[in-house]
Amino acid sequence: MTLGKLNERHALVTGGGSGIGRAIAESLMSAGARVTVTGRRLEALQSVSGANAVAMDVTDEASVIEGIASARAAFGPVQICIANAGIAEGASLARTDAQMWRRIMATNLDGAFHTIRACLPDMDDWGRVIAVSSIAGLKGLKGASAYTASKHGMIGLIRALAADHLGRGVTFNALCPGYVDTAIVTDNTSRIMARTGMSEADARDVMIGQNAHRRLIEVDEVADAAIWLCSDGARSVNGQAIQIAGGQY
Repeated sequence: MTLGKLNERHALVTGGGSGIGRAIAESLMSAGARVTVTGRRLEALQSVSGANAVAMDVTDEASVIEGIASARAAFGPVQICIANAGIAEGASLARTDAQMWRRIMATNLDGAFHTIRACLPDMDDWGRVIAVSSIAGLKGLKGASAYTASKHGMIGLIRALAADHLGRGVTFNALCPGYVDTAIVTDNTSRIMARTGMSEADARDVMIGQNAHRRLIEVDEVADAAIWLCSDGARSVNGQAIQIAGGQY
């Protein structure tokens, strides 16, 4: 299998109705995969042309099991699992209560665990598991302790699974983008403005400045990396946390 030739393999993308997840789903379909997109907003999922839309809440194990069973019934065994669903909220530890901590962990880390665990039995001698982590999975992100911990946890999960399944033809990798031009950046811009009184441009520059090349990442840059990881050319890439951030951290 060469890059762009996924031969109708079934790929499941959580959080596939918008942003990075949608871009990955569309790229997978362009590469020949059959794609199921999941999320909590069915209308958004149904707008992804050509994809099988399944309402699924990654924080709820029963919902994940049911959703992946539905995906399997439509398109067969899941051979590519993209654990992308996530939320981004920032607060100092003093301002992070237990409810906020649990909400972030439930979506970002528990959600990846539930999804990968439910998909993995379908992967016998070939499979690709990709977790969309963050540059915050590799370094401490100031003012976002819960988010940082959840993204570090995703990378730890991926590395452990890679060690567990060596030699099976199944690879496990994490993508670690910097700030990406999605609705999350828009939402964070509003939060920064409300908290600091900054202008919209200055608030946006706070996030742009965190990327080494001083621009926001485009969703297609993350999607292209995912497609490469699914290709035969990346068959020996396993247990890696791949930075997409314009520089080295």
